[in-house]
Amino acid sequence: MHPLHSKIKSSEIALIVSFYVFMMINYYLVLSIDTGIVRVYRVVMLNHLFKALLSLPIWWLFFRYLDNRPLWVKIIAHLVALPIFCFSWIIVYYAVCDYFGFIRLQGVKIAWDVYHTALFYVVQFIGFHLYDYYTKHKRQELFALELRELALQSELTALKAQLNPHFLYNVFNTINAAIPAKAEKTRNMVAKLSDLFRYQLKASKEELVTVKEELDFVTKYLDLEKERFGERLQYHLEINDETLQHAIPPILIQPLVENSIKHGISPLIDGGKITLSIQTTANQLNISITDTGVGLQNGSKESALKKGIGLSNSHERLVKMYDSGLQLISKEPRGLEVRFSIPIIKQS
Repeated sequence: MHPLHSKIKSSEIALIVSFYVFMMINYYLVLSIDTGIVRVYRVVMLNHLFKALLSLPIWWLFFRYLDNRPLWVKIIAHLVALPIFCFSWIIVYYAVCDYFGFIRLQGVKIAWDVYHTALFYVVQFIGFHLYDYYTKHKRQELFALELRELALQSELTALKAQLNPHFLYNVFNTINAAIPAKAEKTRNMVAKLSDLFRYQLKASKEELVTVKEELDFVTKYLDLEKERFGERLQYHLEINDETLQHAIPPILIQPLVENSIKHGISPLIDGGKITLSIQTTANQLNISITDTGVGLQNGSKESALKKGIGLSNSHERLVKMYDSGLQLISKEPRGLEVRFSIPIIKQS
């Protein structure tokens, strides 16, 4: 379902029913005055039942298939749909009335049926379009408000986080200088950890970084994790060189890699492998993190996006920024692929 279309509410049903009741009363008065017969309830109800049934495919056409098309396309479509709606109704309704012997307008008064049906179509779909515009506008306002709140929260979080990374970065450099030169492996680990905190400090101040900077950060994180897991953790990078200078929100990939290690590979005695792929197609930057871990097991993809902090935060962040979240794909015989795409932005 389109994100701007939610389930039909009881208030919306009440509005539609009220409109139909009003038009039914209007038609009842016309028909009873013309024929002099008061009991024409069945005919009036049959009349509007057919109109409701014919309205359904047209509603789908405009509010599903053509929902995001330009206004001029919708206007032309309405100019085509209106006569089709009227004459389809006339043919079906009159055929049923004649077959069962129901009362209907005759002769030149058929023009009134055409007029009433056209008016019904116009008023109904003007109402639908106005209500659709209103609900979309309200959702966009809410979406903009959520973005502002998210930006404010991020700013506050960044301000709170600046002290610790900066302090720790300096401490790690001091510790690294105090480590004997012969302990090269330890010095490299401390240097990488120091670089992680320096990048975190940079990420708290900038909205975008290059893919190369993000990739360096992820690689150093993986190297440190590999020191912990040893041969139980393997990783492979599939990076298209032309992607390295594209822009990406900072610390977007690392939480997903961390999630793969923590929930996918760590529970396995023999460990597993992580493959990070960054490629481009058309105007999209396509990123996937695939692991050979335990996979989703018995949980659904929806529940997985809600449980893991790395997955849920990254998914929500992508939805807020690009209106498109994470895709989870189960791998065989085991494992999970986390995939997402964002528009290509070249870093100036």
